[in-house]
Parts: sequence; structure tokens; C-alpha cells
Amino acid sequence: MTKPVRVRFAPSPTGPLHIGGVRTALFNYLFAKKHGGTFVLRIEDTDQNRYVEGAEEYIISSLNWCGMPFDEGPGKEGSFGPYRQSERKSLYQKYAGILLEKGHAYYAFDTPEELNALRKTYEEKGDTFIYNWHNRNELQNSLSLSQDEVNARIERGDHYVIRFKSPQDEKVRFTDLVRGSMEIDSNVLDDKILFKSDGMPTYHLANIVDDHLMEITHVIRGEEWLPSLALHVLLYRAFGWDSPEFAHLPLILKPAGKGKLSKRDGDKLGFPVFPLEWKDPASQEISKGYREEGYFPEAVVNFLALLGWNPGTDQEIFSMEALINAFDIARVNKSGARFDPDKIKWFNQHYLQESDNGVVAELFGKELEKHGVEPDADYDQKVVGLLKERAVFANDLWDLGSYFYQAPEAYDAKASKKSWKENTKEYILKVAEVLRNTEDFSSENTEKVVKAWIAENELGFGQVMPPLRLSLVGAMKGPHVFDIVELLGKDETLARMKKICDVLG
Repeated sequence: MTKPVRVRFAPSPTGPLHIGGVRTALFNYLFAKKHGGTFVLRIEDTDQNRYVEGAEEYIISSLNWCGMPFDEGPGKEGSFGPYRQSERKSLYQKYAGILLEKGHAYYAFDTPEELNALRKTYEEKGDTFIYNWHNRNELQNSLSLSQDEVNARIERGDHYVIRFKSPQDEKVRFTDLVRGSMEIDSNVLDDKILFKSDGMPTYHLANIVDDHLMEITHVIRGEEWLPSLALHVLLYRAFGWDSPEFAHLPLILKPAGKGKLSKRDGDKLGFPVFPLEWKDPASQEISKGYREEGYFPEAVVNFLALLGWNPGTDQEIFSMEALINAFDIARVNKSGARFDPDKIKWFNQHYLQESDNGVVAELFGKELEKHGVEPDADYDQKVVGLLKERAVFANDLWDLGSYFYQAPEAYDAKASKKSWKENTKEYILKVAEVLRNTEDFSSENTEKVVKAWIAENELGFGQVMPPLRLSLVGAMKGPHVFDIVELLGKDETLARMKKICDVLG
């Protein structure tokens, strides 16, 4: 690669960033960092009618949460700004003019009503209306009208657009880094609108001009832009510019495997499709976010990296650094990648296990506060250490171990019937007396003391251990029972043993 690598992620601020957009940003980020390049954020906000307040800030927050901050963009001005297309409006008319001068574009004055009538006429004949080489000389444009008529129409303020003049009878050839060599018959291309009389460019013109001026070397974007690739290649050629290299990423498919993943799929199946929670400013509807649902950003990134990219090995767990080192755009798949909600939970469970207990305890603290429990960093970390191997999310720790904070109010009926027999109360009270006289209340020592008492009295472990667990937990669940004893401490342990005897008799 002769030029320094420069890639861009260019979302429109029309709402929250979909998880598919996060995957696109991630692949751009990985590619840039792999090659020592620059990751640019450009906000494509030329369509002001669809602009949503707060969407740009949401996009930036999402990238930062995922651990892929941009190098250049709004608020991080480099040498190629501004980075919002709405602030670059004055540029685009100049470049539309260049295409007009070169004969690669033309003014078109056809009204929407006239074009709709033509579409209807074509449909009645069983055809599809395409505005291009086969009919443009018969329509209302600067190719069919005199220069005087064109000037007069523009001067009196007639509605117009500037269209690209697609070539006739040509095979447009180009290469995609994911899909290989491709060829399109130019005769099937329509003359896309590049510029509108309101002074705003369409996506196609603004995109090409900005990528050129920002010296973007690689355009890595979603498969949905593949039908526009021939036009973009032709636009570069028309300007006389070198084209960047293109890579079109496969779709992220629904969990069932058919069709593009949508917000409705997430709503229906109960998983987020956005990185952060989003509150729609118009409807006030709140959409779930992975952050608020308790996912680690590392888990989300690791999962997304493997949606459409194959490292060529069986390795599944990758840190961001490992992803950067391993990433190869040539190993991106052509076919769509199925979104698996269970798999991303598997990743989250892994990262939860690997996280420092203090980090998990801090997350768990928010859940404790919801239940009226004041977090205690030292105690909570010990609870986390006992429970986290069973958890997928930090919030799961409450359901797994609320008994570390609240004594059981009731006892599991099935477990009580099975483990609480005629002599059980007597055994539990005697074990309580043994524990009361035990100074060293460590898990190791209390286990040794209790098991010694059971052996001395020629009892089976099943006569004592299950009811002991039931007294502390209220059910047959939880970690090693003597680890629970140690963490609860002597007073609380003895109080719970007395309570179950009073309740179950």
C-alpha cells in the first residue's frame, strides 16, 4: 500500500446506530489500525428532513463505548474537515459544475408529476421506466433543450436536478476486495440525480467528493451499497480521480437466517439491536441497548467481529488488540451472517468470568441499590467471586445470590419435604452449637468441624448438609455451603439455622 491507509465510517444521523452499522465501523477500525492508518468519522447529514436530534452524539458515544474512537471527525478536527456534510455544502455545487462542463452530467427539468406519469405509462406496457440513454434526449433536460432555453429556465427559478450521464453500451468493470471482479452493463444504469435545485447534493455526489477530498483509500461499507458501486466507479472516472478500493460487507441476517436483521426482530425475540439505549425524541419510545442490558463492550465487539469474518482458525476469543493483529479483509465472507442472540450471551459470560471481581461488583452494585441494599465493595467482591461463574450478566447475581443480602423468607417446598425429616431439627440445632463454639469461621475450618461432628455421631452427610444449605439459602442452590457460612459470618449463620428450626419444626 503506497498511500497511508485512510478509511471512513459515514453514518447518517437519522436515528440510533444499528448493530449492523457498529459492525461496519468495527471492520473499518480494524482495517485502519492493522495498517497503521486513520479512522475517520464523517456525518452524512445532507438530508435535513430526516435529521434526528441527538443521533450524532449517540453515534459518537456508541463508538467510544465499543472501544473504537475515531481519529478524525466532529470535535477531532484534522486537515480534511469539516466532517459534517451539512457544513461542506459550498463544495458540492462546484464539483457538479465540473461534471457539467466535462459533459458527464446535465440539467433535468422534468417535474415529479411528469416522471410519475411516464412510470405509469411504462408500467401499463409491462415495462420499467429508467431515465437513461434510451430516452433522455426526448425528455426535459439540457441534452434535448437549447442552451438559451436551459438558461431561461434556470434564471426564472424552475425546479431542476443535475443528473449523471451514464455511458451507453459499455461493460463497467471493477474489483471488490470481498467479492472479487465484477462487471455491469452500463445500459441498465439509470442517470442518477447528483444535485438538487435546493443547493443540496445527493448521497452519490457528496460521498464521492468527500471521499476524494479526504483522501480515503478504502471504502468499507455494507452490502446494500453494492448496486451503487458501478455509478461510483464511473463518477471517479468522470472526475479523472483515482478510485479508492472497495469492500462490501455481508448482511447481518435474522436469527432464523432469512432476511436482514431489524429492530422488530430484536423486539420480538427480546434482544437489543442497538449498542446503547435510545429514546426516540418524537415518540419517546425507548429501545434497548447492549450497554444497559449488562453486556460488556468487549463481548459485543468480539461477537460482531466474527459476524462475516473468519480468522482462519478455531479461535473465538479475541481482545481488540488480537482482532487488529488477526484482521484480514480477504477473509470477510460474501454470504450473510446469522445473528445468534445466544452466542453473544456466551461471549458476555466469558468476559464476565475474566473480569476483575471489583469491576463486576461495581456493576452489581446498581442492581443491589434497586433492591434497597447499600453496596459494600469488599463484601460484594467476595459474593461476586463465589457466584460469577454461574452468571451471564452482573444483574444475574441477585437472582443467584440474594440470600447473601437477605435471609430466606420461605423455604423451597420440594427441598423441604425431601431434606427435613423427624430428627433434622435436632441435628441442625446441635451443629449450630458446634459452630457457636468455633473461633476460626473460615470455610475450610467450619467444614472440617461440621464433618467431624457428623462422623462422630455416625450420621450420613445427607442428613445434615442439605438442611444446612436450605437454612442458609432457602433452596438447594448456591456455591460450596461452607463458603456461604464463612461469608455470612457466625451471627447470621446461627440466626438462619435457628429460624428454619422455628419455621419447619
